[in-house]
Amino acid sequence: MSEINNPKAKHIKLPEGSVERQTTTLNLGPTHPATHGVFQNILELDGERIVSAEQTVGYIHRAFEKLAERRPLYQITTLTDRLNYCSSPINNMGWHLTCEKLLGVKTPKRVDYLRIIIMELARISDHLICNSVVGVDSGAYTGFLYVMQYRELIYEIYEEVCGSRLTTNMGRIGGFERNFTNAAFEKLERFLSEYPAVLKEFENLFNRNRIFMERTIGAGPINAERALNYGFTGPNLRAAGVDYDVRVHTPYSSYEDLEFDIPIGRTGDCYDRFLVRNQEMWQSLRIIEQAYKKVQEFKGSEAEIYHADAPAYYLPPKSDVYTKMEALIWHFKIIMGETEIPPGEIYQPVEGGNGELGFYLISDGGRTPYRLHFRRPCFIYYQAYSELTKGAMLSDAIIVMSSLNLIAGEMDA
Repeated sequence: MSEINNPKAKHIKLPEGSVERQTTTLNLGPTHPATHGVFQNILELDGERIVSAEQTVGYIHRAFEKLAERRPLYQITTLTDRLNYCSSPINNMGWHLTCEKLLGVKTPKRVDYLRIIIMELARISDHLICNSVVGVDSGAYTGFLYVMQYRELIYEIYEEVCGSRLTTNMGRIGGFERNFTNAAFEKLERFLSEYPAVLKEFENLFNRNRIFMERTIGAGPINAERALNYGFTGPNLRAAGVDYDVRVHTPYSSYEDLEFDIPIGRTGDCYDRFLVRNQEMWQSLRIIEQAYKKVQEFKGSEAEIYHADAPAYYLPPKSDVYTKMEALIWHFKIIMGETEIPPGEIYQPVEGGNGELGFYLISDGGRTPYRLHFRRPCFIYYQAYSELTKGAMLSDAIIVMSSLNLIAGEMDA
């Protein structure tokens, strides 16, 4: 289960008259499938109980923020894919919203609702991966195999929209690169009709399962005060009882037009985190249905709108590039990164699959960002891992990690 690499014995000093014991140092990771990514936990064990844990990150650090300083805005989208790759489209949309905020681009309502559909599909994909893996780490594999079929269907919708699946590079500054096809909407309708029954069955497998409850209740708990002190957001904060959701507290992309609830827990343990994510999938389905209904209300020429009128930042259609001089000029300027961006300093948060994903952008008026910082929720959660696992059993180390939804690609940006 865990790889022991050069165990070192440490002596625990006990009160006089007690029997002296030894602790063992165990390297959990960095290359082990149960760690869900390339990062290391150095555990000090007293038997099978964790005395302390020390986290090590940076194994796949790729200097995204530094790379962004030499790239025009539209080329940075591909960097955001590699953060939380379980819900790449949310990263993409968050970056586009950041650029639009700086550039003063106003997107049409139809674009907003299409973005909401894609972002909520990505949230469901992220949550079903996280919760099914929590099931695997507790010894239950069936739920994982069952729901993966519907992650595949979500990926098929992505393919219809942008041609990609995992790292999507979806959308553009101002909207989407093309209108949604009928096939995309047909697959969306199939997902909305079939997934609720699957999600209900998934809950039946786990929610009142005695073994699963024994493994997760009381494992890795954190109270609201400690979660806020660490900077927790997303499902991990809501599981601790704090109803903070960026979509409600700082609405973007017309989320304020839709109705949905914020599920919260009480104890902040693995079981509450699992239940909160399940409930959030139900809310995401509710949001998608409302947004899709609004998309269907657009008729005529409005039903063909999929991007803003922003020729300085949005690539013109290829047919225009081949036949119109103005389109050719804009295409050249955008592709070659010769479009100046206005100076400014902004922060744009979005509710990512695992918490508040924020983009802090500083522009000095050049062609690329002067500075760019990604606020990655995983990096913040992982700082609490030592506290969450202290005194727990070795078998809890993995399930706590998976319930926090730690994604190494995001942690090491």
